[in-house]
Amino acid sequence: MELSGLAFAVWMFICLCGPLDGYPNGKIREVCSSMMPHHGSSPQLSPEHIITVNGTEFKPGDKIEVNLSGPDFEGFFIQARDAEHLDSPAVGSFILADQRLSQLLTCGHTKNSAVSHTSKAKKKYVKVYWIAPGDAPKHVQFLATVVKKYKTFWVKIPGAIVSQPNAPSPTMPFHRTSEMVSASHPISYLTKPFNASGCGNKKFCIRNPSSCDPESASCFFLSFRQEKSSVLVEMSGPSEGYLAFALSRDQWMGGDDAYVCVNEDHHVSVSTAYLKGRSPPVLDSENALEDVSWRLVDGVLQCSFRRNIHLTAHKGRFNLDASYYIFLADGEASEGGLIHKHHRQPLITSGMYNITGLPQDIGGSRSPRLIKAHGVLMFVAWITTVSVGVIVARFFKPVWSHSFLFGKEMWFQVHRMLMLTTVMLTSISFVLPFIYRGGWSKQAGFHPYLGCTVMALAICQPLMAGFRPSPHAPRRQLFNWFHWSTGTTARILAVVTMFLGMDLPALDLPDPWDTYMMIGFVAWHVGIDVLLEIHSYCLIRKVEVIEDDRIQILQSLTSAEAEASHHFGHLFKQIVLTIYVCGNIVFLIAFLAAINQI
Repeated sequence: MELSGLAFAVWMFICLCGPLDGYPNGKIREVCSSMMPHHGSSPQLSPEHIITVNGTEFKPGDKIEVNLSGPDFEGFFIQARDAEHLDSPAVGSFILADQRLSQLLTCGHTKNSAVSHTSKAKKKYVKVYWIAPGDAPKHVQFLATVVKKYKTFWVKIPGAIVSQPNAPSPTMPFHRTSEMVSASHPISYLTKPFNASGCGNKKFCIRNPSSCDPESASCFFLSFRQEKSSVLVEMSGPSEGYLAFALSRDQWMGGDDAYVCVNEDHHVSVSTAYLKGRSPPVLDSENALEDVSWRLVDGVLQCSFRRNIHLTAHKGRFNLDASYYIFLADGEASEGGLIHKHHRQPLITSGMYNITGLPQDIGGSRSPRLIKAHGVLMFVAWITTVSVGVIVARFFKPVWSHSFLFGKEMWFQVHRMLMLTTVMLTSISFVLPFIYRGGWSKQAGFHPYLGCTVMALAICQPLMAGFRPSPHAPRRQLFNWFHWSTGTTARILAVVTMFLGMDLPALDLPDPWDTYMMIGFVAWHVGIDVLLEIHSYCLIRKVEVIEDDRIQILQSLTSAEAEASHHFGHLFKQIVLTIYVCGNIVFLIAFLAAINQI
């Protein structure tokens, strides 16, 4: 009994919720006028199904046999309309031939004026009968919407036309071709790539990378050109799935006016959409776009369309004569045109722009400025200052032991200055993501947790140093161990944190370049560290320092040889340090250049 109750509850849930996403039960009176399924995508071109009748003439009261046939389909919706006014209400009524496959619906004030499916069961053929009304127009055309699968459907497929005897020629041409009569506007095909001609002069353009050529396979391009009361939009970029742009009143996703071009099995559907929070876009069933065109060549998706500046009749569409932030995103789409979350941060303009105002040619960034600053400061701190500071403290005590700066040994002052700079840069960088996000980011994986740990360890180091014992105190050895272990742990975790941060959507450095560069930096640092360790070991084998700072010569060395060896060792370390600093600067410049490009 419990299982039966559960099954009944599930069945009731499906029945109640089904009409929200589709119409598996065929009760689709909500779309009597548009005949457009609410499936969140655009209709297909070139229908595969046909509508035939058993005659070409009718008189009021006649019964006309109507047949819909073609490859397997799940759903259908058939109406008869005035052939000279296809947007007019349905005319006449239907009689069923098979109640298992079809059912009668009432559209408008005419009972049984439409026919639809009863279930999602696949079918190849449907037969119904149309009864001509007494007030029938002179010419009647049958229209059908056919759903092959949820995201694949055709709207208002034009069928056969029947006319009353001796009816005069129609004032409007009939739709006798195989082209689709759709609730959206006709679709054409682009023949060549877009170009940047007129950018900043006649049209408003956004390019990523900045100033890239839209004819290039790596260029993301979006342009707006005002033409009287409408705007012509062109969008292109490397994408096998979808391209989309949105107009937003802020720099956060949600509550935005979006436009999506989706590659659906080598056919591009162009739709308006609405963004609600971070949920997938809700595609509109009724399209407000005109002159839709598209092209797919060598992995580059192109689409263009025209939109009126003001669309008061369409909810969720912004007026194009105001200023907005502009988003440009790309991502993958699965079978049926279902789009997935973009893998990388969308391009976002740095300010608000009026696309119908003064034409401009701008770039955009896929990384917010605060996040870029966060990355720059962390790279400076943990690639440059902390690395050099550690090398100085470990290997340059004997080299700079007799050189003083502001009353203290030079090595200590340089080490302290670099480490305090590291803590300062890390602290400033640490707060920037929280300012940008307005709190904790739940989508950044382990990166923020490790970052907080590194920040805590970085602060502990100077606090610990403030309480260090004197050089000969019993606890000095314990301090040295804690100071070294805390710093080493912080450096290791910082490298791991940077590895993770480089691939986050907000700072997605180019793959696999970023990984190779980070591995190269780690190898560079370890290599220099090992080289200096080997050098120090060799010096210890040759000389030993006695308490009065005199160098005692071992068995095979003269005093002059020992002094020369000592001098050469110090010179070697300084040369290595210079090379190391230059190498770190090269790595830093490479990372900063990469950040500047995103």
